[in-house]
Amino acid sequence: MFSHFFIKRPVFAIVISLVILLTGLVSLFTLPIDQYPDIAPPSVKVSASFPGATAETASESVAIPLEQELNGTPNMLYMESKATNSGSVGITLTFDVGTDPDLALVDVQNTASQAGSNLPVDVQTEGVNVSNESSVELLKLALTSDDPRYDEIYLSNYASINVEAALKRVPGGGKVRNTGSRSYAMRVWLKPDILAGYELTVNDVTAAIKAQNKEAAAGEIGAQPMSDAIKLNFPVRAQGRLNKVDEFNNIMLRVNSDGSMIRLRDVARVELASSAYTLNSKLNEQPPLFCRFICYQALMH
Repeated sequence: MFSHFFIKRPVFAIVISLVILLTGLVSLFTLPIDQYPDIAPPSVKVSASFPGATAETASESVAIPLEQELNGTPNMLYMESKATNSGSVGITLTFDVGTDPDLALVDVQNTASQAGSNLPVDVQTEGVNVSNESSVELLKLALTSDDPRYDEIYLSNYASINVEAALKRVPGGGKVRNTGSRSYAMRVWLKPDILAGYELTVNDVTAAIKAQNKEAAAGEIGAQPMSDAIKLNFPVRAQGRLNKVDEFNNIMLRVNSDGSMIRLRDVARVELASSAYTLNSKLNEQPPLFCRFICYQALMH
């Protein structure tokens, strides 16, 4: 037998084994990293929000115009859309295997921007987000606190400022989502009966807030074409956006002919609170425990 040759010569067999072992070790560092082709098709998600709209309204006003523009995107296999009663719309486009995810993202962004003029004004203000991500969440984090000072709104704001930015810098990350994000906002709770008594509408209140809560360039004193006798220029600093409850309470809604004024505090209750209340993750425990969830999604590479 051929094996008898090596049995009778053990030294020779050991040398051959060592040569095979060294050859395998050298080959180990030269093997390609990616041995298999991509089998998962890349996907791009388009999301928009229509605050206050039902699922049917959001589908007709937002999803359909976006789908009409996105249809026919290069290398697209199919798309699926979803609208909820909170006014959010999500459209997921799936592309052919082997398509560059970055190029697909650019194509979708360019196509979605063409539908901007057909979307409602509120949707244009919120903006249409396009992200390259996996449909499966890779990691979910929970921020908790048993200190009553750090409630759910505080933790949500802390996560948006400190946690999300750090996770987005992780290589291979696709999207970081703050579930039920609750950033701080100035909330105005209108009193319908008092509002109707003053013959005011919600549009009147909205217009007054927009007119008296904005950044404005006040100009400069002493600038050209003033006389050369004035050698100094003084920039005028005007009050910018309001940031306190008392400042919002003093917004004037109407000035009557007798000099009396109707202010916002007369028809509404203003408070610094959450921007949305669509999700509540507070646990009824003693002491109270507040949780925030951060979802981390990977790229489809």
